[in-house]
This record gives sequence, C-alpha cells and structure tokens, in this order.
Amino acid sequence: MTDAIRPLIAGNWKMNGLKASAAEFDAMLTSAAEVAAKADLLVCPPATLIAAFAAKTAGKKIAVGAQDCHPKASGAHTGDVAAEMLVDAGASAIIVGHSERRADHGESDDLVRQKAEAAWRAGVIAIVCVGETQGQRDAGQTLDILRGQLSLSLPDGSKADNLVVAYEPVWAIGTGLTPTAKDVEQIHGFIRELLISRFRDEGAKMRILYGGSVKPSNAAELMAVKNVNGALVGGASLKAADFLAIAKGCP
Repeated sequence: MTDAIRPLIAGNWKMNGLKASAAEFDAMLTSAAEVAAKADLLVCPPATLIAAFAAKTAGKKIAVGAQDCHPKASGAHTGDVAAEMLVDAGASAIIVGHSERRADHGESDDLVRQKAEAAWRAGVIAIVCVGETQGQRDAGQTLDILRGQLSLSLPDGSKADNLVVAYEPVWAIGTGLTPTAKDVEQIHGFIRELLISRFRDEGAKMRILYGGSVKPSNAAELMAVKNVNGALVGGASLKAADFLAIAKGCP
C-alpha cells in the first residue's frame, strides 16, 4: 500500500440485488464508521437500486456508485443509461470497462475511454478496469495486454481525483483463484510505472485497486502489497460482514 494514498474498497454487486437487499446495505451503513479511518467505501448496486441506496447515505461513511454507463448524455439508445442519469440517481462514481462488459458486450478500449469521459462529463469518478484472461496469461502476454488497455482506455487528463484503475485478472474473477502477493506486487508496480510515465505526479497518486476473488481471508495480505490501494470486490460485497471485513484488512 502506498502510504500517501487513501485506500478505496469498492463493491460491485453485478446483476444481483432486489429491494430486499437493502437490509445488507443498511447493515453496511450501520457499521461503516468502524472502518472509515482505514478506507473509503463505495457500493455499486444494480441501477435499479442506486436511488434508494443513495437516499440512505446522508451523513454516512459509504458512497454509492454505478456499474456502467452509456458514452452519450442522452438520445435514442433504448435500454441504456447515461452517466448524467446515474449521477441524478445518486451515483458518485461509475465503473467502466469491467471484464464482463468487455467480454459479454464486446466493449473496446476506445469505448471504455469514452465511458470514462462520460463519467467525468457528469462530474464523477471513473473506475477503469483492466486485466488479462487465462489464455493471455498462459501465453505470457499479461504486461502487453495491460499496457495496451491502459494506453487506450485511460483518457488524457486523468488525475488522482477523477480516475481509479482497477486491475482484475479475468481468470481469478469468481473462480476462487488469486495471484500470489508477489505476482500482484509485480503487476501493480508495472501499472504504477505506466501511470507515472504518462501522467507524471498524478500517476503517482492514483489509486490502483486489486479485483479478483477478494475475500476476508485474503484481504489483509493483498492490501499490504505495495501499490495496492484498495480492492474491487465482487461476490463478497453482497454481504455486509464480508465487505466490511475486507475493508478492515487495510493497513
């Protein structure tokens, strides 16, 4: 963990959650103050719950974000949701370029960049996801893939206060597999070097989250790794106890 960078623990609920799920979010709100000294907390529920969750956060230590957005502010895009609409509902950050969007919806690096710019246009932080597949890892292409994704997915003008990078090894998401701490340190160090090379001082201050089967049992080890400035948490963020336990793992 880079000392000067305050960690962020972001929960990505993916396509999970109904109105009844508010009970878990309420439990997070109740206990968030216990970990507020260690990390910022962000929960990204499905779009249907953003407004209801955001309405509960006044004076609390958790923010609400969104999982995706359309690059345009409005228009004939049936079924899509603009960044401005998400912010209007209460979102303070938007995840873009998640591996599931890239794989399931064929999203390109260029489109991811446009979505990050849309988040900025709406006045909120973009959390840009990058990561390699199992096949790319086996072929020794991890660093080349990350270099390309970071080069093309991050907009010019990226700063520590408007952009977060999330490294998610695709092969580790939901599989229970995680890279070793040494592997994570190498990759996060590589990402940091690229950020500094392109964005100078701002690159040194940007948060780099680790995402890929983060859970209470491995959180402390992962959060202690140099240049790991928090986590993008999937399944474990659906339960208040697990999500908060991960946050408590921050040094």
